[in-house]
Amino acid sequence: MSRSGSHSHRVRRWCLIAAVVAVWVQQVEGVWPLPQQLHQSADRDCLSPQRFSFTYGRDSAAQTGCSVLDAAFKRYFSIIFPDFTTLSGLLMPENEGCDGYPDEDSDESYMLSVSEGQAVLRSVSVWGALRGLESLSQLVYQDDYGTYFINKTEIVDFPRFAFRGLLLDTSRHYLPLYAILKTLDAMAYSKLNVFHWHIVDDPSFPYQSRTFPDLSNKGAFHPFTHIYTQSDVIRVIEHARMRGIRVVPEFDSPGHTQSWGKGQPGLLTPCYKGSVPSGSFGPVDPTVDTTYKFMESLLKEVKFVFPDSYVHLGGDEVSFACWQSNPNVRKFMEKMGFGKDFTKLESFYMESIMNMTAALNKTSIVWQDVFDYHENETLLFYWARYYNVRPLAFRGTDEQKKLVIGGEVAMWGEYVDATNLSPRLWPRACAAAERLWSNEEKTLNADLAFPRLKEFRCELLRYWKYVCNYSL
Repeated sequence: MSRSGSHSHRVRRWCLIAAVVAVWVQQVEGVWPLPQQLHQSADRDCLSPQRFSFTYGRDSAAQTGCSVLDAAFKRYFSIIFPDFTTLSGLLMPENEGCDGYPDEDSDESYMLSVSEGQAVLRSVSVWGALRGLESLSQLVYQDDYGTYFINKTEIVDFPRFAFRGLLLDTSRHYLPLYAILKTLDAMAYSKLNVFHWHIVDDPSFPYQSRTFPDLSNKGAFHPFTHIYTQSDVIRVIEHARMRGIRVVPEFDSPGHTQSWGKGQPGLLTPCYKGSVPSGSFGPVDPTVDTTYKFMESLLKEVKFVFPDSYVHLGGDEVSFACWQSNPNVRKFMEKMGFGKDFTKLESFYMESIMNMTAALNKTSIVWQDVFDYHENETLLFYWARYYNVRPLAFRGTDEQKKLVIGGEVAMWGEYVDATNLSPRLWPRACAAAERLWSNEEKTLNADLAFPRLKEFRCELLRYWKYVCNYSL
């Protein structure tokens, strides 16, 4: 094999070494979500913060200057030793593989070996290295005298599902930027890897569009204090990237669009009472060309702003009453041969904007409603709040079950704002995080999981208290 061929096919190793001081005592701590393979000894080493350091392995494809890992080393030093200040890192040009975004094909596998005097973490990508650092940080604990310990441990780990998401609804109640960043930190610590940003809906349109600024100027709760500027969105995406988290935006239509109509006249369907307009408006009007020109322009902006290959197009809970009342819509239905089946009209609309999305090299995600109309491209299965949910326990063939790419926790915002977001979301979301990452057969007993979850909750609180800094 030629040298260039060998280089292109070689397996990259991203290695780091953590120096530790050896002492022999006894106690074993858990990791959340539970790794695929975890072997721990009762022997443990004492860790000295003054002598602990992260070092790139000699054969590592990443070295100092890898933005993702350099930042992670500083972050996880603070997580492991909250009473000590991490050393400042060097700012150098980024290495290959360190300046990209995680995607649906990211390899998050890793191997972690904690032995006398050192811990060695190996992965084939920076994203796997991040997951290994999360596990390493959870292995460290303190005794009653404040001494840090870690047990001898061997971990071989990888996620069961590639898509492990969390939805935040920022329309029904506006969530300030710090609340989103705080959620992303907790997601990373739980090894959730997709932030599904349900950014707009009926109540408000907080996304500040460059192409259509009136959407937020007139559709947000407040045009200055309750919006997400382009800079805010970039910060969320970068914060997520540094933690191996994808950001998938959702612009739900044709329903859930009342706030859109305030800044985009002619977009929504006029409702009728008898033969005259009632003054109210329904879903997006799927019968006029201006609707599709608007959606195409908006989706082009979404492609530019959000780097992920996925975009959520919604399509759920469309009330047909307004469409039924409108004589122009009924005439369009007759012309298209849809009869009185308004599901065909919604399918026509969704298929049109999904084709636009495909032309922009984006993959569409839609809600179950569109799946029922047989027009979707990608469907995610969503679970509730129970640890014992089995993602593949549904009627279907093995081939159909292989199509499940993952799931997510949906934190809808009707009764949630920044004051109660965290206690409602955590640690309940951790149950789904483990179900989507871990081996199902090893995590069926909630009673066995509870002690680990209890400790994880405490670690999460310490993480927020000592590590997170959301200066805005």
